[in-house]
Amino acid sequence: MRIASEIPGPRSKGWGIPLLRQLQRDYLGTSTAWARQFGDLSTHRVLWEQVVDLSHPELLRQVLVEQADRLVRWERAPQVFSQVMGQSVLVTEGATWQRQRRMLQAGFTPKRVAGYGELMVQAATAALANTPPGVTDVDGLFTRLTMDVILRTLFSAGAPASSAEAAAAVKHLGENGMREMFMLFTLPDWLPLPGKAAKRHAKRVLFDLVRGHISRRRSDANPPADDLLAMLLALRDEDGTGLTEQEMLDQCMVTFLAGHDTSASSLIWWSWCMASHPRAQQQALDEVDAVLAGRAPTAADVSALPWITATFKESMRLYPPIAGLMTRRATAPLTVGEYQIPAGAMVRLTPWVLHRDARWFPEPEAFRPERWMPQAEPPPRGAYLPFGLGPRVCLGQHFAMLELQLTGALLLQRFRMDLAGNGQAPGPVPKLSVTLRPAEPLSLMFSPR
Repeated sequence: MRIASEIPGPRSKGWGIPLLRQLQRDYLGTSTAWARQFGDLSTHRVLWEQVVDLSHPELLRQVLVEQADRLVRWERAPQVFSQVMGQSVLVTEGATWQRQRRMLQAGFTPKRVAGYGELMVQAATAALANTPPGVTDVDGLFTRLTMDVILRTLFSAGAPASSAEAAAAVKHLGENGMREMFMLFTLPDWLPLPGKAAKRHAKRVLFDLVRGHISRRRSDANPPADDLLAMLLALRDEDGTGLTEQEMLDQCMVTFLAGHDTSASSLIWWSWCMASHPRAQQQALDEVDAVLAGRAPTAADVSALPWITATFKESMRLYPPIAGLMTRRATAPLTVGEYQIPAGAMVRLTPWVLHRDARWFPEPEAFRPERWMPQAEPPPRGAYLPFGLGPRVCLGQHFAMLELQLTGALLLQRFRMDLAGNGQAPGPVPKLSVTLRPAEPLSLMFSPR
């Protein structure tokens, strides 16, 4: 067994700080360059930290699946996320995480998620009914739409008049969180420092929104019985205990944030891919027309829409909503290939790198939905991970896919999407701010059908 210090990788003077700055400037480009130069397993040092990069499906499975009990989340990410999401299932570890995961899993099974389909269709229909034809800001459209979807499915309430303020708060906290990921430590928010007032305001907007819905539910004489909040209130552990008040708030916050921000990212990039590939879009239009014949889609219809599903899977391959920042800490030595990684090392994986590797996806930069049709050969397990891998795979993956499928079908019933202007401008530049978004707002031409 070889030792970790023998693993190749980028080297730097200055305690590795230049490498950290390089990642901060261009996380995805730098991670890709290192994988291509140093191979599927590489290492570098930043200050006292040894960081090991994995970019091969088999190595990922060795670590994230077979040795998952020797890993915890890199503590910097929970520190950043817990400022808004509290001690939710996205943040906790050990027995607390196991209890939360066990309780929440029952509410996110495919069968349970299908029951939210009608709420999703109602929200998406209302948002699209208020979308006029013409040049459309898809960033704004899908941010509003997915916020409405998550509020209806979580609280049985449409987006409030302050939804634009809530969307701006989510955007601000995402960008701020990305900056904090690269800080050695975070100063308290109460300090009168630049940017702290804006961050406090963004947090207050979101907490007021979510707390308000929970409070109203507590006083509702006839509360809805079929939304996510009803499910959270009804959850019981094996000993009969439910979620505490703080756990209720924390789980609602993580559901609200993750449930709309990642879906908005996926819809934005999907719409760009469809507008850029008219033939793929036409095939999706034909499929929608043939299967639905003008009626609204239901959860039962998505299995009859394989091409639309394939277009979403392919757009999430090219533009995964969580494209990076999946880092773990080894709590015990790890065996990775022929090497032993010491306890305490950081293990970094970047879906963007795996998704654009020609070994697993021929012509990796091309948009080819046929890769995901039922008759196609699937990629190796671990090569495609838009929702993560292993025990901490995203709880809401079935929810997210159903939301995307139903929203995409509804949109295609109403509009054809084309590139705005002359269609010759370069494509949007991806920017990683926890989720992956275009660096500049993206507009497309929506033509009524």
